[in-house]
Parts: sequence; C-alpha cells; structure tokens
Amino acid sequence: MDEKDEDLDAFDPNIPEEGPSAPPPGWLDDVHGYKGGDGDNPLYPPPPAYTPQPELDRNTSVPNVRVPTVSEDVARDALLKFVESKWTYSSKPARNLTFKDLKPITVYRYRLETYAETRASAWEFESFNGQPVDGPQYGASPPPWDVPVWKPQMFTDRVEKVRVPHSSFVKLCHKCNGCGRTRCTHCHGKGKKRCIHCHGNGRSRNKRCSSCGGRGRKRCSSCHGHGYKTCSVCHGSQNLMHFIQLTVTWKNNISNFIPDRQPDFPDKKFEKVTGDPFFIDENVLVYPIQGFPDQEICDVSRRLIDEHLSRFSSTGRILQQRQTIELVPLTHAHYSYNGKDYGYYVYGVENKVFTSKYPSACTVL
Repeated sequence: MDEKDEDLDAFDPNIPEEGPSAPPPGWLDDVHGYKGGDGDNPLYPPPPAYTPQPELDRNTSVPNVRVPTVSEDVARDALLKFVESKWTYSSKPARNLTFKDLKPITVYRYRLETYAETRASAWEFESFNGQPVDGPQYGASPPPWDVPVWKPQMFTDRVEKVRVPHSSFVKLCHKCNGCGRTRCTHCHGKGKKRCIHCHGNGRSRNKRCSSCGGRGRKRCSSCHGHGYKTCSVCHGSQNLMHFIQLTVTWKNNISNFIPDRQPDFPDKKFEKVTGDPFFIDENVLVYPIQGFPDQEICDVSRRLIDEHLSRFSSTGRILQQRQTIELVPLTHAHYSYNGKDYGYYVYGVENKVFTSKYPSACTVL
C-alpha cells in the first residue's frame, strides 16, 4: 500500500471539522429578563420601591477640632528615620540641627464611600455527563435582581458568580456537532504530515531521509496519527449543558478630597498616610455636610454626593454610603544647620517626612 492509500485509510469523513468555540448566533433561546450574547451584559436594576429622604432633625454639622502638634523629639526622630531610608544621606545634620519653629498646619481630608452592587449576565456551558439539569420545566427563571446571593460585609469588594435558577438546558456540542471529536487541523484528518526535512521527497542530500525513513511523511504529532482529536469544548461528552451565569459585583467606590493650600507640599503624599477620623456619617444615602468651618469641605461634600448618586444609581444599586472627615497631621519644621536655614514636613499619623532639600549627602567613593 503506497503513501496515498495510507492517507485515505486514515481519513474518516464522518469526523467533522472544528466548529466555532462559542455557540453561533441563534443557537440559544432568549430568556425573559436576560440579554443574550457571549459577553457580560450589564443588567440595570429596577427603580427602588422608595427613595430615602433626609431626616429633618438629622445633624450633619461637625465639631471644631484642635490641630495636632509634634514635639521636637518626634520631629527629629521622624527625620532620622527618613534619612536612614536614603543611603546617600548623612544622619549628622538630623542629629545636630537646631529647630527654629514647628508650625502645625490644618489639613482636612474628606472621603465619600458609595458601596454599590452591579449585576451582569452571560451564557456559559459545561460538558454534560448526566448531571441534574435545572431547566424551565421547574418554572420560569427569576428576574436577575431577584436571584438570591450571599452578601459580603459592608464596604468590602467582592465578585460572586451564580447560576440562574431554571435556565439550564442540554444541546449537542456546537463545535463537534455531537461527535465528541473533531478532525485534526494540523494533518486535515489524514494522520500524517509531509516531512519538513525532505519536503515529502523521501530523500535529503541524495540520501534516504533519516527523519521519515524515506517515506516522505511522518505521523502527525498533534493527533498521534489518529486523524482526529477529542473535542476541546465538550471533552468527548458530545453534549453541553448551557446556563445563564449571573456575575454580581460589590464595589466600594471611594472619592477623596484635600484642599490644596500648601504649595510647597505635594498633595499626593497624603494618599499613603492616615489621619484622625473625627467625623463619620453613614446611611443608605448620606446628605451634604453643613456648618463645617471650612466651607470648601461643605461644597465638595455636596458635589461628590451628587456625582456618586448620578453615577452609581444608574448602573447598579447603592447599598450604603459613608462620608468621613479626617484631620491629617501636617507640621512644617524650620531648622538651621551650619548657619543655613532649611525645612521639612512631618505628615500623617505615621509621621512620614517630606523634604525637597537636605543639608548634605554622603560622598560616594
């Protein structure tokens, strides 16, 4: 039997070519309340049964607070710790500097947190091997926002994937058309491929090809000579169980604001330190702060609350909001060393240090 005959014997016309990896359009039926497609489709919530109203006697004003100060010892220790983290800096100036002034600066940080839930749906499938099928015979699928899910702790980010009840059904695999295997795409179902060393001639450099033994063809390494491969979608089971998967996302959306009133200090430094939260207001919906000594905080509170309400209530459900005002410690330390004046900032509860200029650096040899 020559090589051509061997190829014909290996070829099985009953084994289909590979179909699409995803179900083609129209393959799946629509389910009421859910959008079709193979990607996540956002599901907008129905309007709430009621709209929370502000409590007329609820006080959102905040008390006056005293600006914290740091002592010379604390300021020096903070600078020494900072210098130790900079290998080119000498600790000598930090140890021997003379403080001229420690000026506390009032810094308020306003934070608004909106904890929201969003839902999206998509068709998914798995190999069917006789497992129970929760299909429409057990009733209609509940609306997407009525599907029960376990809720995480408030203000905690989490993603949960849930199978929609009564949305499952079984169909032949769309990739192999229910055969359980597909024709090998590397050898086109023949089980053999042309030898790349002799280009199918059987000889290389006027000698019998040592790679294919002079046959000009070699067994396909992808399908091991069978001409077919187990279906990569149904894994040989021939059938798939399709179902709607609901992706529920809980996310704490945070907006921070600090008035920019210290041009020599970069505001981004505040992002990595904490402050003293002396005012915390939490409710389903919070309302703008009133009567705070810093009017800019009041204005920002109103603006961010309006933005969050517009942004997050249109695409999901707002479960809870929390607004906080922190007093973030900031002290401007003025000192002298070797007859010259310098300065640095101590900021945050952690007593971090920022300085744009330091008296001297170690000489690198």
